[in-house]
Amino acid sequence: MSRLIVVSNRVPVPSKDGGAAAGGLAVALQAALQERGGIWMGWSGESSGDREPGPLSQQQKGNITYALTDLTDTDVEEYYRGFANRVLWPICHYRLDLAEYGRKEMAGYFRVNRFFAHRLAPLIEPDDIIWVHDYHLIPLAAELRQMGLKNRIGFFLHIPWPPADILVTMPVHEEIMRGLSHYDLVGFQTDYDLQNFAGYLRREGIGDDLGNGLFDSHGRVFKAGAYPIGIETAGFAAFAEKAANNVMVQKTRRSIEGRDMIIGVDRLDYSKGIIERLEAFERFITSNPAYQNKVTFLQVTPKSRSEVPEYEQMQKMVAEQAGRVNGAIGTVDWVPIRYVNRSISRNVLAGLFRLATIGLVTPLRDGMNLVAKEYVAAQDPDRPGVLVLSRFAGAARELKGALLVNPYDVEGTANAVAKGLAMSLAERRDRWRMMMDHLLSHDVSLWCKNFLGDLVAGPELRPEHSSRTVS
Repeated sequence: MSRLIVVSNRVPVPSKDGGAAAGGLAVALQAALQERGGIWMGWSGESSGDREPGPLSQQQKGNITYALTDLTDTDVEEYYRGFANRVLWPICHYRLDLAEYGRKEMAGYFRVNRFFAHRLAPLIEPDDIIWVHDYHLIPLAAELRQMGLKNRIGFFLHIPWPPADILVTMPVHEEIMRGLSHYDLVGFQTDYDLQNFAGYLRREGIGDDLGNGLFDSHGRVFKAGAYPIGIETAGFAAFAEKAANNVMVQKTRRSIEGRDMIIGVDRLDYSKGIIERLEAFERFITSNPAYQNKVTFLQVTPKSRSEVPEYEQMQKMVAEQAGRVNGAIGTVDWVPIRYVNRSISRNVLAGLFRLATIGLVTPLRDGMNLVAKEYVAAQDPDRPGVLVLSRFAGAARELKGALLVNPYDVEGTANAVAKGLAMSLAERRDRWRMMMDHLLSHDVSLWCKNFLGDLVAGPELRPEHSSRTVS
């Protein structure tokens, strides 16, 4: 079995006390790395200032070597804060109004990918399988190919992929698409993302859809497909059942005093639709006065990229909106919205998901949204809650038992909350069972197995394409 090399912008290095990785993705990738043996390489999160970064910092844990590199201040500003988070992120989330393209930042993005390639290449053996993750590192395969590497290299995009009309607004869209063509397998979250990718190739005339998941572009034949990421479903369900007895969860249960709890959990980001969600909750209460003092909305929103001005401004906006709604509809003995602007441990979150009657997951655009899946997995099978889910989250393609909403439609979202709270126990169980069965059979381990299986197998050409070169 070939070694596996995983490359991502950040690396979940195990804590010194041996604590487990926080999320399902880290758990799955670490399991694959342990099985095959391999390396997980990425940015340390640290800066070397204006000095050239020192050698890779390497740490061994079982069969896995964690290899971390620092970046210079300029690298962080141009590659990470600049092009990755001020160009690629907003464009992939359909927010052209927030994209700030600069040629300097673009050059920094490609330069840092070249730097990663030069640091990674000496660690690679001829039979290694390389799996690159997310939008920060799209050009990495091209850089490795330039250095002569022939290894199988796969790429998985965790965020949405936009249609051609949006992608071409980015001045370097051709270079980005050329970078993707150097992978042997390109994975997207949903069939819609895959269709957007194929549509761009057709419209711009730079590639052909050969059928059977094969594409021909920039002189290479490669495979692309939809690989919806899952969670560690059974493990998270057991985790949530145990977490119901957590001290903080019990205190929360007592503090809501028998009210129904609605929960939203999001990283602070404009793509998550938090402002619209707060407006929808306010509309729900004003349109359904019988629910005054009968529900509590808990919004957990840890800070994110607070060094980027747009995120700092958004933090202020969300806090002001929550305060305004509380002032408008709250009473002396009832605070409608509890807004928590910090991280909450995963075991407490699991217990809070289980406690909540409604999971309100309404991003304006999301690649998948694992919070939706964790909310479903955390439910008590006898008395499950209701998932109210944005149709623009990748999870909406799988979770057919959710109440799907358009997050831009404040009144429609408010009506879905009312429907969820009034839903019969029998219907709640039926909807939950449908979603839970899907999540149990499509967990993160299967996602990892399917992607790596297709990457190792490589593109399979139909006879009429057998003369093409696959490199």
